[in-house]
Parts: sequence; C-alpha cells; structure tokens
Amino acid sequence: MMSLILASASPRRSELLTQIGVAFEVCAPHLPEQLLPGEAPQSYVRRLALEKAQAGFELGGARCPALGADTAVVCGDEILGKPRDEEDAVRMLLLLSGRRHQVMTGVALVDGHRAEARVVTTEVEFRVLDEAQCRRYWASGEPLDKAGAYAIQGLGAVFVTAINGSYSSVVGLPLAETAQLLTQFGVPLWYSAA
Repeated sequence: MMSLILASASPRRSELLTQIGVAFEVCAPHLPEQLLPGEAPQSYVRRLALEKAQAGFELGGARCPALGADTAVVCGDEILGKPRDEEDAVRMLLLLSGRRHQVMTGVALVDGHRAEARVVTTEVEFRVLDEAQCRRYWASGEPLDKAGAYAIQGLGAVFVTAINGSYSSVVGLPLAETAQLLTQFGVPLWYSAA
C-alpha cells in the first residue's frame, strides 16, 4: 500500500517517514533552488517545499498526495545552502563556529485540490571550530550535500553544543508537523504491512 509521494531524494527524509510508518514512493523532481530577490528565509523554504511537492505530485502521476521539503541553515542574514566546494564548506563551518544559528525546514503537502505548508525553525549552537577540523570534516564527504555543510545526525553532531526546537527538522523533516499535515490529508501513520 503506497499512500504518499515523497518529492525528495534525501535518504534522511525517507528514513524519517519510515520511522513514523508512512508508506511512500520516491519521485524526486529536479528543481532550481534559487533565492528570489528580497525573499526572506522562511518564505524561501516554504516556497521550495511547495514547488517540490507540486512537481512530485505531477511526476508521480497525480495518484496520491505528495510531500515536499526544503531545509536552510540561516546564520545572521545569510542563508547557507549546500556547499559548492571545500572552500565554501570551510567558510560556512567557520561562520557557524562558536555561534547560534537557525535551521528552517519547510514541509508541504499537495493533492491536486489543496496545498498546505509549514515552516519549523530550530536554534542550533556550535562549539568553536578551527580550520583544520573543518577540513578534516570535509574530507569525510559528509558535508557535500548538506545545508550549512553539516549533518547533525552524522559526524557533524560533535560540533553541536545545544539545540532548541525540533531535532528531526534539523535532520530534514519536522515529524510532529509532518504528521499533522499527513493526518489532514488522510495519509495513514504507523502503517504496518503485516
């Protein structure tokens, strides 16, 4: 029984949906993730989540609701996306070093008749890092496709000294808010194939 399209190729989002027992199929669209002029971070992740959900709905043949999500790391006035290369990753990590930053995740659900979205903001604090640590972390390969160049659920966990908000949102999908949306759209949770 498949009841949802996941419009994301992220293995972390797949793991989180599996964790709450949702039957789904991955149909990941490839959309540009460009910040519009003057666009606020919350508006950016909300818009991208909705665009991904809509594209996933169409890609999946409009058979069932589609879920899209987007995560951005925000430090000061800067949105930190996925690093372009090692130098960009090191720059991001040193920017986060010894500071608090926000992780914003937009999650959206569309079914052809309606579209709903939520944005969840979590505050994360990093310990002080040095350049050598940042380069060793880059060499692990983990930062390559991660917003802000780190993964809280992986090796990057050693940088985090405090978190205020949703841990699963920092990983890539706020589970409480996602469950609320799924329930509104009639998508069952805790599904068992048995």
